[in-house]
Amino acid sequence: MKPKYKFFANASYALAGVLAMLKNEVAFRIELAFIIPALIVSVFLPVNFEQHLLLVGVLCIIIIAECVNSAIEACVDLVTENFHEKAKIAKDCASASVFFSIVLAVGVWGFVLLNLFLN
Repeated sequence: MKPKYKFFANASYALAGVLAMLKNEVAFRIELAFIIPALIVSVFLPVNFEQHLLLVGVLCIIIIAECVNSAIEACVDLVTENFHEKAKIAKDCASASVFFSIVLAVGVWGFVLLNLFLN
């Protein structure tokens, strides 16, 4: 039988996940070191609401991708400590999602900032 949904209990699990990311994932902390200042800068940019939402959204996608990447890596490590080609593929593909989210964010920020300063 599926356990009953409890909003506050589930929120505490999410917060525990954020704390685990902060404690265990160096890449997450490095990304936050770039994302937090970028979020602050975005507040002061003279852009419309949609552009601001886009700038913030792509930064959130990086955090989401990093969390999913870490979850996949933890699951793979739980299953096997030995090298396996499929484990490597799973980890590499998860890592690629973080890479593409960063490329997307850099592209969007570059486009918006270039458009902002050329006009």
